[in-house]
Amino acid sequence: MPGLDEVLRERALANPDRVAFIAGDREISYGDFDRRADRVGAALAAAGVGPGDRVAILDKNSLEYAELLFGAARIGAAQVPVNYRLAPDEVAYIVNNAQAKVFVVGPEFVPVLDAIAGKLEHTTRTVVIDGADGAQDGARQDYAAWIDAAPATPPAYAVDTADVFVQLYSSGTTGLPKGVMLTHDNFLAALAVTNDVWDIEESSVLMIAMPMYHVAGNVLTVSTIYNGLTGVITREPDPTAIARGIERHRVTHIFLVPVLLQFMQLIPEVGACDLSSLKLLLYGASPISEDVLRGAMAMLPGTEFMQVYGLTEVTGAITMLPAADHDPDGPNTRRLRSAGLANATTTLKIVDPATQEEVPAGQVGEILCRTPQNMKGYWGMPEATATALSEDNWFRTGDAGYLDEDGYLFIHDRVKDMIISGGENIYPAEVENVLMSHPDVADCAVIGVPDEKWGETPKAIVVASDAITDQDIIDYCRDRLAHFKCPTSVERRTEIPRNPTGKILKRDLRAPYWQGKDRAV
Repeated sequence: MPGLDEVLRERALANPDRVAFIAGDREISYGDFDRRADRVGAALAAAGVGPGDRVAILDKNSLEYAELLFGAARIGAAQVPVNYRLAPDEVAYIVNNAQAKVFVVGPEFVPVLDAIAGKLEHTTRTVVIDGADGAQDGARQDYAAWIDAAPATPPAYAVDTADVFVQLYSSGTTGLPKGVMLTHDNFLAALAVTNDVWDIEESSVLMIAMPMYHVAGNVLTVSTIYNGLTGVITREPDPTAIARGIERHRVTHIFLVPVLLQFMQLIPEVGACDLSSLKLLLYGASPISEDVLRGAMAMLPGTEFMQVYGLTEVTGAITMLPAADHDPDGPNTRRLRSAGLANATTTLKIVDPATQEEVPAGQVGEILCRTPQNMKGYWGMPEATATALSEDNWFRTGDAGYLDEDGYLFIHDRVKDMIISGGENIYPAEVENVLMSHPDVADCAVIGVPDEKWGETPKAIVVASDAITDQDIIDYCRDRLAHFKCPTSVERRTEIPRNPTGKILKRDLRAPYWQGKDRAV
């Protein structure tokens, strides 16, 4: 099976004039994109990059991002996308951890580069996209001038599909971010699945609205080439820009996170756009409320919806909730709360987090998966890799959930978010679902806080109207849940902190309560 660099070559030879990517007012054909990948590979090689090396990029979505992804692969190197929302020292940590020899930054991030220039331990070449006048300043160079000066052909390299194609960094919500090594084989396995279920046609147009540093944005970029489609790159996940891009380019396939779907329903400019070209909307990465889903389906009546669940470590999605199960008023509405069924090449099992013994259907435990999409491992972290990934390729997701009798996966929480109160396991998502059913609660999070008697007890952090008291909130839960699961206290906030994909920052919420104390989970 050819590597992804060769897949690009095949697409370029078959349809050299077809548009590969559109970014703003720029577009590039498959033939030109293939030639650009060659030049990028040649420029990297001239800068001392070789097989197994890492190349870092800090930018919002761009054509250059995609060029660097495939150009690095041409010479056996791997791209390291860096989250552009990180603080300068966090950026420096990732670039240094990856031992990146070349670091490419977008024009908005030159101040970050200036702040960390003296801290980069392995980087010998820094490149700025749209750098001033193409001027070279020491080791810093303009991207366009750098690529244009490179030979047309990179050094020959025979790609092994077990090579690392991209190294994505985990969010670091539980400590320092880890480099997740994803191979050509991982992507080829993931993309073969999407090809089966996305109903791709030759005329399909795919929008890359998620950041390319995120596994979803990364997979969608590669999927464009793998399927020989046109990919529409949005610079950043702006709801209005996304809607206008769908209308302008007649986009047929898109992936969005629930928070974007929520915002799109509230913006008049989005409502004014013609979104009728959308055939399939994939969503995932964080929980979605029934109200948001119903609203999105009403906004896009001719579009099929498909929920997906996955992680960076498994190259994106490993389950899918089919469009057929998206009937809010049908006989199986319960399935709308699930993450769907395992992909054809994925096996799921639920185990007791402590014993790793498999538990029966319907019982909550840690979700494990075995799939060819499982990562090669964590960069430079053999112990963490061995903990997460068994020798027979079972990956511990760290998520808690259960499988029903029909094989549908229901996700509760991260295992680390589980609350142990008086020896009883409490999954915050169960309590949060009850709280969110109250008409006066707009948003919420449930965390464990220290308790001298029980070890820890649930605390509800809510965005709620003044029409209800704290005791009303607790009583509402007690009418619907076992008392040990109910909040013992309530904190009110104007908003719940979330990361860019909408996941609640539970660690940040817990931190003030656990200072100077040891938490069991």
